[in-house]
Amino acid sequence: MGNGVRAGPVDSKGQDVEPVTSTPLPSEDNQEKKKVLNSLMSGALAGAVAKTAVAPLDRTKIMFQVSSKRFSAKEAYRLIYRTYLNEGFWSLWRGNSATMVRVIPYAAIQFCAHEEYKQLLGSYYGFQGKALTPFPRFIAGSLAGTTAAMLTYPLDMVRARMAVTPKEMYSNIVHVFIRISREEGLKTLYRGFTPTILGVIPYAGLSFFTYETLKKLHADHSGKSQPSPPERLLFGACAGLIGQSASYPLDVVRRRMQTAGVMGHTYSSILLTMQEIIREEGLIRGLYKGLSMNWVKGPIAVGISFTTFDLTQILLRKLQHSTNVER
Repeated sequence: MGNGVRAGPVDSKGQDVEPVTSTPLPSEDNQEKKKVLNSLMSGALAGAVAKTAVAPLDRTKIMFQVSSKRFSAKEAYRLIYRTYLNEGFWSLWRGNSATMVRVIPYAAIQFCAHEEYKQLLGSYYGFQGKALTPFPRFIAGSLAGTTAAMLTYPLDMVRARMAVTPKEMYSNIVHVFIRISREEGLKTLYRGFTPTILGVIPYAGLSFFTYETLKKLHADHSGKSQPSPPERLLFGACAGLIGQSASYPLDVVRRRMQTAGVMGHTYSSILLTMQEIIREEGLIRGLYKGLSMNWVKGPIAVGISFTTFDLTQILLRKLQHSTNVER
């Protein structure tokens, strides 16, 4: 210009060149979208496979949790057998359709959120590309579980209602929503929400923490980058055992509050619900009712869930890689 000073960068010959900006490459955006989509798909499949596998045990556990009957392995077997005789084999999976409607988005959101929270916390704490240290590992799991629970809670409420009521009461999932809304009010769909969130923080935190920690210890001691499927199942089973044992009393409280409207009870708060359960049934027999069944069901479900997620992720990455190579 008039003063002879160039405003922008110049090349070796003194010619003006376009300034270089640090805009993200389209390929990087696509990679991130594919990663999120893979996590959602893998999580959805993991939740569906795991919950379907243990659905009869899950329904039986809920029925004991919401009743004042004393729990024992023999009584659990009798209940399953009576249900089979009176209502048929497929009645053992009653409420599983509601479980699928809930668990597919729940698991998809939880696993995907966990991957994203790990990445965010890794950047924040300076562990990008490396395994997180214990505390951020626990926080990533807790945040993932909390995010999923907040977004899918009414579906969990519906599932609990369908599990403990005769099939004549509710014909399908939509019918449950309509009847609860008309007869008990929309607020009822969030009854038991607080104990759910309080329970999911230690449950999801400890589950993901335990599984990720066992995988890291395995890699450190074996020299293998990835555990085998049976090892993944074992690590997931340990994660489920620890996570569910830590949060179980709040799970019982949640179920009591969710099903109060159809079981003839009124529970106004977490503490009052706990007090009533302890007063009527005792501490261990009340707040830990059905825990022994959960020690069978929980590790199986969590082990299948984590293993299915990891193996599906690996498979999807291989498929995408082979597609890119062919191109």
